[in-house]
Amino acid sequence: MTSSGTNPRGLTGTAAWELLLPAASAPARARGRTLQAALREAVRSGRLAPGTRLPSSRDLAADLGVSRGLVTEAYEQLTAEGYLRSGRGAGTWVGGAVRAARPRARDLAPRAPGARADFVPGTPDLSLFPRTAWAAAHRAVLADLPHHDLGYPDPRGLPRLRTALAGLLTRRRGVVADPERIVVVSGVAQATCLLGSVLHARGTRLVGVEDPGSPQHSALYASVGVGTVPLPLDAQGPALGPLHRAGLRAVVTTPSHQFPTGIACSARRRTELLDWARSVDGLVFEDDYDGDFRYDRAPVGALQGLDPEHVVYAGSVSKSLAPGLRLGWLLVPDSLADEVVERKRTMDLGHPTVDQALFAHFVERGDYDRQLRRCQRAYRERRDTLVAALREHFPGVRLSGIAAGLHLIAALPRRYGPEDRFLTRASAAGVAVRTLTAYTHARADTIPERGAGRPATVPGAAPDTDTRSGGTTRTRPGGVTGAAADRGRDDAGPGVCLVLGYAHLPPARIRAGVRLMAEAADA
Repeated sequence: MTSSGTNPRGLTGTAAWELLLPAASAPARARGRTLQAALREAVRSGRLAPGTRLPSSRDLAADLGVSRGLVTEAYEQLTAEGYLRSGRGAGTWVGGAVRAARPRARDLAPRAPGARADFVPGTPDLSLFPRTAWAAAHRAVLADLPHHDLGYPDPRGLPRLRTALAGLLTRRRGVVADPERIVVVSGVAQATCLLGSVLHARGTRLVGVEDPGSPQHSALYASVGVGTVPLPLDAQGPALGPLHRAGLRAVVTTPSHQFPTGIACSARRRTELLDWARSVDGLVFEDDYDGDFRYDRAPVGALQGLDPEHVVYAGSVSKSLAPGLRLGWLLVPDSLADEVVERKRTMDLGHPTVDQALFAHFVERGDYDRQLRRCQRAYRERRDTLVAALREHFPGVRLSGIAAGLHLIAALPRRYGPEDRFLTRASAAGVAVRTLTAYTHARADTIPERGAGRPATVPGAAPDTDTRSGGTTRTRPGGVTGAAADRGRDDAGPGVCLVLGYAHLPPARIRAGVRLMAEAADA
């Protein structure tokens, strides 16, 4: 810097060179823009704090070896934008309107930081993603995709994908799948919000949700102005007594493999659920989150196949491929189709066309079926490994929900309780795990009567409801219900009931994690 004076808050020569020297060495035609960009970023990042006095245009030009006019133009431009301020005879200063930008972008993806073993359910093994086959499909699709398919798509999805999905879902899940009633969505979460917003527009303010159940359901419906009523479970599925008494006309269920208990809705309860929907002209929202993974029993067909006019069916590739693909489907009755499609149009103008064409290609060539078989073999082995490890390290453990899905329920003997102590010790040992009570919704003090606005909830109240007249058995504290509770009541009781995900863990990690958990529990 030249010898011209600077006050204590001025820009020193060293700082000027550090910040602006790269601009001076830029090509002549780009030098002005580069200098402006360097000054702008220095102010945004906070390296030039508000109130800092800048050198005169003459001094800075001499130090950088550029023309005075170039510096003067940069000062004038940034003054016009509000980054700098100046006054006749008072010099040029960093303005106070700019706030320093955040130094980095945060990653809010859900993870268990530092866990030595993570048994939290909900994630498949992402290392099984078929990268080679997916890349080949991507190249093939880009080579053949018509130019017009890169425009705004049909909000329902590409006809090619909807046709492929109709065949896939009919063959694998037994649904009644008309391509005209399939809407391609970015996962079951968007499907839930789409349906919820349509129901809200029709005047629905409450829907029933299984309890225990997915905590996302209540949050997603709340985001579109719809409240939820927790429905306890018995050995056959969701209770119907509270459903009738609350005067509900919509319910969310996971009938093929209830999350998280693993109950498969009985044939009788499936019939009763559909009879209720017909009697009130209501809707059953079927979340078929893991319908493709069955190990010890024949696959249970989707509920939608029994009554496609009263069941809305949703699924995705989150468990079979990867949740990061954000790709799923919604199959709606004729009576809802137009409203759902219009809502999808206004929400995002349709799903990305390249992704749709790629997945259609993947399904048509049989690659998706091969992926499902590969995952089925891997997850069965991991399920067997977890079952064996639990029985070895936790004698007397009661297991349920093991015949299907990507998680199981382990009711530990009473001596491992209480729950809070077990969780504290497991966490200290580096084991991430959740209990069944973590999936219990805030329960209604009393089930709202027909016509009531919304239920009065008692946060944290223990699920202990007896509605025998409605066909519901008593739900014991800890969330173990029906047959599973009866098998475990001799020792497990209200002790520790774990929901253990295993799909994302290789067998060696499963064995090591269970051993760590047992050592922590016995400490």
